[in-house]
Amino acid sequence: MKKTYTTVLTIAGSDGSGGAGIQADIKTFGALECYGLSVITVLTAQNTMGVTALYPISKKCVTEQFRAIASDMAIDAIKIGMLGNAIIINAVAALLRELKGNQPIILDTILASSGGVTLLPPEAIHLMREKLFPLASLITPNLPETALLLGMKYPPKTPEAIEKAAKRLLETGATSVLVKGGHGEGEECHDCLLHENQLFWFSSKKIRSHNTHGTGCTLSSAIAAFMAKGLTIECAVREAKSWVDEALQAGADYRLGNGNGPLHHFCRQWR
Repeated sequence: MKKTYTTVLTIAGSDGSGGAGIQADIKTFGALECYGLSVITVLTAQNTMGVTALYPISKKCVTEQFRAIASDMAIDAIKIGMLGNAIIINAVAALLRELKGNQPIILDTILASSGGVTLLPPEAIHLMREKLFPLASLITPNLPETALLLGMKYPPKTPEAIEKAAKRLLETGATSVLVKGGHGEGEECHDCLLHENQLFWFSSKKIRSHNTHGTGCTLSSAIAAFMAKGLTIECAVREAKSWVDEALQAGADYRLGNGNGPLHHFCRQWR
C-alpha cells in the first residue's frame, strides 16, 4: 500500500528573499515532515532590508489556484498569511466554505511588516474579523496586531491586559487566540493562548539575533503542521514554539543580506 503525505496548504504572500511568506511556510512544512501546498495571494518585492512593493493577485487567480488543489489533493491543515486586500479576504472566506472536512485553519493576522509597511489596508481589518475569524481554529496576532484588531491606542503590556485582550478577540468570533509576546519588554517572551475558555501561558528566553525575519509566519506554519499531524492546539503551540526557538538560535550564526535575515528552517536537518 502506498504511503500518504500529511499535507498543509498555505494561503499567503510570496517573499522572494525566502525568509517569510509562502517560502518560509513551505520550508517549515518540509522541515516538520509535512507536504506543503500553496495559494499565492500577493507578490512582493522585498529583501532583508524590507518590503518595497506589493502586487495583489486577482480574485480569479486566487480562486483557480485553490480549486485546482482542493479538487485533486487531500488537505490536512491550512495556514493563512498575508491577504493584501478586502477582495482576497472575501474570496478566501468563500473558498474555505467550499472545503469538505474539518481541517484546522491557522490564521496569522498579518497587518504590517516588521519595518512598518502596511500589508492590509485599515478598512479591511473589520472584514478579516467578520469573514475569517469565525472560520479559523486559531488566530495568532502579535501585540501590535492585537491593538490594531481591537482598536486600542497602545498594545497590551501586563499579563492581565493581554488576557483581557485575548478574551475580547474571542468575542469578535475567533475560536482560539494566541497573543504572541515577542514585542513585549524584558528578557523573556510570554505568549498567551486562550482556547475553550482556558488560558495557557508559554514562556521562553528571548533569543537575541538580527535574523528574525519571518518569525511570525514560521510559527503559525509550524502550529499548522503539528495540528495536521494530529496534535491538539495546546500541544501544537508548545511544539511549534520549541522548534522556532531552535530555528532562531541556529539562524543567529548565519548572515544573509544587509538587514534582518531569516531563521534557519532546516536546523534539525543540516548538520
